[in-house]
Amino acid sequence: MTQTPPRPLEGLRVIDLTRALAGPYATLLLAGLGAEVIKVEQPQGGDLARENSPYVGRDGIVVERRHEDDISISHLTRARGKYGVALDLKKPEARQVFADLVRTADIVVENFTAGTADRLGVGYEAARAANPRIVYCSLSGFGADDLEGGKAMDVIIQALSGAMFSSGEPGEPPVRFGIPIADMLAPVFSVIGILAAIEQRHRTGVGQHVDVSMLGALTSFVAIENWSAMAAAGMASRTGLTVRRLSPFGVFECADGYVALVAVHEKLARGLFRAMGAPELGDDSRFASRDVRVANAHDLEERINAWSRGLPTAEVVRRLEAEGVPVAPVRHPEDALVDPRVVGRNETMPIAHPDYDSEIDLRTAGIPIQFSEARTGFDDALPVRIGEHNDAIYRTLLGYSPEMLEKLSAAGVV
Repeated sequence: MTQTPPRPLEGLRVIDLTRALAGPYATLLLAGLGAEVIKVEQPQGGDLARENSPYVGRDGIVVERRHEDDISISHLTRARGKYGVALDLKKPEARQVFADLVRTADIVVENFTAGTADRLGVGYEAARAANPRIVYCSLSGFGADDLEGGKAMDVIIQALSGAMFSSGEPGEPPVRFGIPIADMLAPVFSVIGILAAIEQRHRTGVGQHVDVSMLGALTSFVAIENWSAMAAAGMASRTGLTVRRLSPFGVFECADGYVALVAVHEKLARGLFRAMGAPELGDDSRFASRDVRVANAHDLEERINAWSRGLPTAEVVRRLEAEGVPVAPVRHPEDALVDPRVVGRNETMPIAHPDYDSEIDLRTAGIPIQFSEARTGFDDALPVRIGEHNDAIYRTLLGYSPEMLEKLSAAGVV
């Protein structure tokens, strides 16, 4: 009988103090890699994502919650594989409960505004006092050392990082990324930092504080292009649908949609010209080498669009593929999520309400990593209710007596 391979992070326990998207996505990644994640929520209200529309329930997909057991699809997505407990961190008694949880754990993740965790008594110093081996990750808008304590949302970080002005046409308004790129990128860096700290702990036996800034994470990606150099060379900083310093490179219009194509190098450019039925363009002094194609990018792009607009997307793709030119249709996200290549690798996964079927194929993010000697996947756990797993965690894991739990509950701590 074939034995199911383990997940890479099995045996590690995470105390998850996060909420909304950035922090919960970091702990979702850890859960999908095999860590046991204990999600801590306020007894009243819980994670902000519980109130995100749309919802799924007995009436299918709805914009407004109609029934008590309707579940936000955001929560259904982000809380997968996590065990949920209720703990009011504003209560003084919660500090001892937090310390007891940390003593059993390897990792703590929080994404409060800088300084909030310390004020609540659940910051790194409190965690380290309970467990010197703890790896404690703070994911905030501007870093744990931000003295102003500013609040950060994805759109704010996109604006401050310069990312909004890296897209769109010159002279046009800034363009917000259609996905919450800052909220998704910073958690990836957080997981990298956490795993690096765990590796260092293997050598030293000591944990540490991992500090990730959303602004820093996204700005580091924006900085991969040298904007000052491009400005000095007279190149437009805003690229719109194409990148003219690599021309031809970008998105072009077809009769019924759009394609993305890349014909940067000589062989590819000549393949493009043949697909266009205009091989003579390869000998045209405006397009005969990479540098002159860049210098005459505007004229070249007009020629390509004039050709592609007269053909269906599928025909443009067929002709370019026949010439070995990298090309793809620009797809709607719904189509992209069911591509057999990503479905087969569990890079997108189905989700469902635990009690009600849906006629809609609800798909969400998986773990886009493959291992030769391990697997990915989520524990069969979901905190449908706030405090769903209080008994399993507080009584079984921490050994709290029924009397102690009743006292904490009566005080509104759990």
